[in-house]
Amino acid sequence: MRIEGVPASAGYAEGPLFDLGRPARVYASKASSVEERTSLEAAIGKAVNRLVDMVGTVEKDAAGILEFHIAMLEDDALSGPAFASISSGTPADAAWRQALDAEIAGYEASDQDYFRARATDLRDIRDQVLRALTEDGGITAPAGAILYGEDIAPTRFLETDWSHGGGIALKAGSTASHVAMLARSRGVPMVVGLREPLTAVTDMALLDAEHGNIVLAPSPAEIGSFRQSSSSFIAGQGKARTFLARPAVTKTGTAVRVQVNIADPRDVDTIDIATCDGVGLMRTEFLFGKTLPDEETQYRAYRKVLEWAGEKPVTIRTVDAGGDKPVPGFTVEEGNPFLGLRGIRLSLARPDIFRIQIRALLRAAPHGNLKIMFPMIATSAEYESAAALFAEERAALAARGIAQKMPPLGIMVEVPSVAIAPEAFTGVAFLSIGSNDLTQYVMAAARDNAAVAHLNSVRHPAVLRLIASVAAFGRETGIVVSLCGDAGGDPASIPSLLEAGLRDLSVAPAQLAMAKAAIADVPV
Repeated sequence: MRIEGVPASAGYAEGPLFDLGRPARVYASKASSVEERTSLEAAIGKAVNRLVDMVGTVEKDAAGILEFHIAMLEDDALSGPAFASISSGTPADAAWRQALDAEIAGYEASDQDYFRARATDLRDIRDQVLRALTEDGGITAPAGAILYGEDIAPTRFLETDWSHGGGIALKAGSTASHVAMLARSRGVPMVVGLREPLTAVTDMALLDAEHGNIVLAPSPAEIGSFRQSSSSFIAGQGKARTFLARPAVTKTGTAVRVQVNIADPRDVDTIDIATCDGVGLMRTEFLFGKTLPDEETQYRAYRKVLEWAGEKPVTIRTVDAGGDKPVPGFTVEEGNPFLGLRGIRLSLARPDIFRIQIRALLRAAPHGNLKIMFPMIATSAEYESAAALFAEERAALAARGIAQKMPPLGIMVEVPSVAIAPEAFTGVAFLSIGSNDLTQYVMAAARDNAAVAHLNSVRHPAVLRLIASVAAFGRETGIVVSLCGDAGGDPASIPSLLEAGLRDLSVAPAQLAMAKAAIADVPV
């Protein structure tokens, strides 16, 4: 029996199925509401302590997820309804479950996939406390098992030993979930959006997370074919690593510049600058967390990456808040945030916050080869307004005798209006195609919605036609055009992108070797 789904983290896994939905132990009610309250308080504290212990043992991306869970558990607004129910005579476990289920329902009812994906975090928080209430450590999955169910909690992922293989197969889930991000960073095969539930538990299942399917009770022929595909995938990864230290060149000798995308200055600590051509996208949203960052904090972060890159370019994107990246004290709640006040629109609406970032960038510029790009540009007036703010802040810094430098200013091409009529932007220093947003806007299909994943493809002729027209515009005007979306690191998409005329890609560091290997096979 073969069940189709959506690939969330490429790879192959074979092994027994393990049900993530196994029931936990039953909670023993207490004699009074005071004891019930004490019981819940202790369970929340136990869950927090457990998460704090885990933070010190995981990498930074996982630590950020755990810290979010800790902050939620320590927020009285989350636990308040549960304690109110306990005062009315409800047992601690029922009170907590009811309170969290109400929050989860609110997230799941959102018309935004980002918020629906965060419902998984709330379920995790709920279950962490319920586990503490019952002192249930849960049943450990056997080594190499394929974990299946409706969804999986981030902490469950982090607690699992993946050193012996294994994978994840989910009926729900999202390619944008925290677990999907963790799976990709650790190389754990994962498929989401399975079209049918896995009701039959078998001794052997085959998870193909490269193409997005799982086979239950496979035949000997299916096992043989699966293992051949798995071996080819592993061999491809091994071959790709041999390209890492080489310049990227196509089969016919055409040079392609390959840079990396980073989300945090600490990312460069594990990247050899000799393996890439610079940073094609440095996101700055990591700085805008629980509190808005001051100028000095931003300056130090930007300077670190610039000094690491040396003479190679570092393209830093001004804060792209909004949409699927809410920032407390900065973004606003909207009915359709992907089409609302996000990216450069939000920055221009809040110049008090934007000017701080501008000053930090101008001060950091003398420390390397800095380029700045503005996200979510739709009109030339937005670019001109942003550029004017840079000019004003540069003059103010110079008047105060503060070292600074005006870097080249470019824009993201992610709104169709720019891709259709790029001639309005002849004054920009460079163009960087954001393939994720451009594709979802052209295809009217959310990039993180499994139900429309078949529509969200950069290889659709309409998307490729726009990319090709932007690349042609760049050649005609001498404006450098690059691409920094996920498609740039996708071996299946790279041939189409190069055929469309692109010669500058920026990819996630983990995709650098595979991207170079894919480029070497393209006959352009």
